[in-house]
Amino acid sequence: MKRFFSGVTSWIIGSILLGHAQFAVSSPKITAIMTQDTLSAEQQRKFDYFYLEALRLKGERKYSAAFDMIFHCQTINPRAPEVQYELGQYYLTLQKNPQSLSAFKAAVNTAPQNYWYNQALASLYMQQEDSIKATETFELMTKRFPNRRDPLLSLLDLYTQQSNYHKIIQTLDRLESVMGKNEQISMEKFKVYVQMNDNKQALNEIESLTKKYPQDNRYQVLLADAYMQNNKKVEAHNIYDKVLAADPDNSMALYSLANYYKVSGQKDKYENQLSLFVLNTKVASEAKIDVMKELISQYENDGKDSIKVIGLFDKIIKEDSEDVQIPMLYANYLIAKGMNTQALPVLEHIVALDPSNVAARLMLLNNAIKKEDYKAVIRICEPGIEATPDALELYFYLAIAYNQAGRTDDAITTSKKALRHVTSDSKKEVISDFYALMGDVYYSKLSKKEAYAAYDSALVYNAENISALNNYAYYLSEEHAQLDKAEEMSYKTVKAEPNNSTFLDTYAWILFIKGKYTQALIYIDNAMKNGGTTSNVVTEHCGDIHALTGDIENALKYWQKALSMGSKSKNLKQKIAKKKYISE
Repeated sequence: MKRFFSGVTSWIIGSILLGHAQFAVSSPKITAIMTQDTLSAEQQRKFDYFYLEALRLKGERKYSAAFDMIFHCQTINPRAPEVQYELGQYYLTLQKNPQSLSAFKAAVNTAPQNYWYNQALASLYMQQEDSIKATETFELMTKRFPNRRDPLLSLLDLYTQQSNYHKIIQTLDRLESVMGKNEQISMEKFKVYVQMNDNKQALNEIESLTKKYPQDNRYQVLLADAYMQNNKKVEAHNIYDKVLAADPDNSMALYSLANYYKVSGQKDKYENQLSLFVLNTKVASEAKIDVMKELISQYENDGKDSIKVIGLFDKIIKEDSEDVQIPMLYANYLIAKGMNTQALPVLEHIVALDPSNVAARLMLLNNAIKKEDYKAVIRICEPGIEATPDALELYFYLAIAYNQAGRTDDAITTSKKALRHVTSDSKKEVISDFYALMGDVYYSKLSKKEAYAAYDSALVYNAENISALNNYAYYLSEEHAQLDKAEEMSYKTVKAEPNNSTFLDTYAWILFIKGKYTQALIYIDNAMKNGGTTSNVVTEHCGDIHALTGDIENALKYWQKALSMGSKSKNLKQKIAKKKYISE
């Protein structure tokens, strides 16, 4: 159930913390229990000495020695409440709650008028989540210490947790008798009455506030809202008009008037009023967002098209061109409607206003990636990494785009720059991807040593990086180097994605180079079944493997198809002409 007591609860928390702080660092004054009637003068002198010595040691944080002194005091006078209190605190630090509870109870029973003993006992009950005992103790404290606020505030928190509305009201009334008529208390009582559906009492509370603060329009609007709940629409409308006449930009009144039209069945006026609300430049963005969501929901339920919503968003952005929150909602709305093209200028507007808005930039980036527009990716990511140097995903796609544009040095530089922004919180998989990308780029530059070092680093950070495993394995096979390592890495990728034609082709090709032709044939045929027919490289490999398993007829068929697909293989035409496999 929703709880409204945030203001008063903050008092409660503050007061409880204050109480703990006071009894945790200081000791209450020695009570009048210790008199010459209970102890002899010599016993009293010894007791006072050891007790004060205990407090001194405690102040010096020599807790063990302080406990010894307190224990000695207990042998002199077992009934001394201050001794029981100190023992309770000591046991509390040792997390011996039963002993602590027993000691605090003894202190309270002996000196019930000592506030701090009572507070320590009640707080321990709360710590143990014994709300019944805590409530009983705080209730006793309100009788023993009628001018104290803290017990009432603690009770208010307990009754709130229990959703005991009647007790909450009673406690607020008692608090009001201690503190006097208070704006915050009246507001809390109003909210509780609303929760209780007691509109009459809620109305009385707001009326009392409007009388005490006649110039505060907040209470005037709340009074009108209460009138609406009591079906006094004419009175409510009069107040809304009065408030807006004096303060045309009052957002509470603007919204409440819209609700009045909605309840009254005046749909057009309701929608128009909400439009006035969101177009008001003095209304906070957060409030506008809530209302726009309400309007969107309303239009969706009515089966209306998006034209009205789009038109309203456009007007809001025109009226307040510096705000980015509303445009973000607008962009999300357009994307949800499948209107991605219309969302692009909105997203461009957002990043122009706020270059550090990563969410909007990523939406733009996603669109560019889908279109495979590497120029757009560069245009989006370059200012992005300047504005948000920790956004690693922007570096990653920028490096890929640079590589596609043939700017291999920039791709390497960007990847290294990204790695300088890696922190202990960065995902190892992300770091691995950067090294894998660097490996690909280095290999394209024929910097094989650097490429293999980058791949090794990628696999240190993520041993299951299948892209790095596949490319590393394939390039090793092309070099006829470390073929056992290549086979092991490639097998991991096939196991991870058994229907991936690229991975199947790599594994088949490594087996082929190692002379395992029969096994290679199984994997290459599987690659072709899973989409490999669209790749001239996979198709030519298929021909090569069929040739060395004695199937020249099918080998020629695959070679000819690879040639028709635009294969640039140096020996392909010779293979076809000589009808046999020729290694490169």
